[in-house]
Amino acid sequence: MTDRIGRRTFVKSGAVLAAGLASSRAYGANERVRLGFVGVGNRGGQLIGAACNHADAQAAAVCDVYTPYRDKWAAQLKCQSFADWREVIDNKDIDAVVIGTPDHWHAIMTIAACRAGKDVYVEKPLSFTIGEGRRMVDVARETKRVVQVGTQRRSSAMLAQLGELVRGGKVGKVTVSRAYRISNMAPAGIGAAPDSRPPADLDWNMWLGPRPERAFNENIAPYKFRWWKEYSSQTTNWGIHYFDMLRWIIGETAPASVSAHGGVFAVNDARTIPDTMESVYEFPTGHLMLFGQYEASGTSMFPYGECELRGTEGTVYAGSRGYQIRQESGGQFQDSAPRGEKLEVKVDEGDVTVQHMRNFLDCVKSRSKPNADIEDGHRSTTIAHLGNIALWTRSRIEWDPVAERITNNEAANAYLTYEYRKPWTLD
Repeated sequence: MTDRIGRRTFVKSGAVLAAGLASSRAYGANERVRLGFVGVGNRGGQLIGAACNHADAQAAAVCDVYTPYRDKWAAQLKCQSFADWREVIDNKDIDAVVIGTPDHWHAIMTIAACRAGKDVYVEKPLSFTIGEGRRMVDVARETKRVVQVGTQRRSSAMLAQLGELVRGGKVGKVTVSRAYRISNMAPAGIGAAPDSRPPADLDWNMWLGPRPERAFNENIAPYKFRWWKEYSSQTTNWGIHYFDMLRWIIGETAPASVSAHGGVFAVNDARTIPDTMESVYEFPTGHLMLFGQYEASGTSMFPYGECELRGTEGTVYAGSRGYQIRQESGGQFQDSAPRGEKLEVKVDEGDVTVQHMRNFLDCVKSRSKPNADIEDGHRSTTIAHLGNIALWTRSRIEWDPVAERITNNEAANAYLTYEYRKPWTLD
């Protein structure tokens, strides 16, 4: 059976949960939310586009350490422009901040914005470390701020519907879920340029922020930092989307143990993360979640979509434009009759980032909990961080999600936090 469902059908089925969040001002039905955008390069520019789709969003300011980005958007939007993000936070004419910076800035900026009485849309991954993420949640709750994390699949009503089916037993017990990120970067990858002087129009010291001082390299900024573990990783860049999506659909909370393998096997470049990596997460519910990062082979793994959920009564393949549920053909030493029911749903929801921004704006006004609330963002980002820690320590790590500590390898807990470069602090 195939269902073709339009975007409006799904949008009408979306819902938000009341959270009792405080507001520094009351909004009229058509009043605009004044947004300050910090980090307006690749993803930050996309977030500006998502916000400008909504008549009640006003781009009040842009900020970036790279002058060409800043000038481009300030001219296009005819708004204020700043080189220092603190001027955005301190600006009384700004209601909410949209953070599209590199990962290592997310915690400092989010906490500062919350303490300044501003709501926050912060890109994934929520944090650079697990310790940062927990502190961000605590401050957001303390200050009663709306904080939406940029895991935009949470605003897909199609995936919300799929989650209801899966959690309702449509495919039986899910024992394995998996996703992957592929891009064949062999042989030269991101390149391997020598260190050099930073461009005159880039504030390299501010770009580094709390991270250790080092020379500029064109294969780090402005975008290729995602292949340097000192600033990011592909597990936190792409894996977070899938961890969050799978955790939401299945109804999981946190893994009990994590292992990971990988290395630089085929790509010759400046990266400090693997070109090939596989991480496995075991949940106490009896479920393995797997994520593969394959950057030396670009062939798709699944017959449809971007993730797979294997249940005892069927298998799900889901992507951004729909999902398929495939029957089981019968069990070994069991009844040979097919199990479950075939189902295919195709949908065009448009750009879910636009819908995710819509949800954020609505929650700024209503003080409701957003679709990708900061606690969920922290839980899903933690899964990504744990995969990296398992790889770095070359160990199977056991995780206590209440204490948020690794229980079988004390040395591995050193990766939960790090010492900021002065003068930066988390509060």
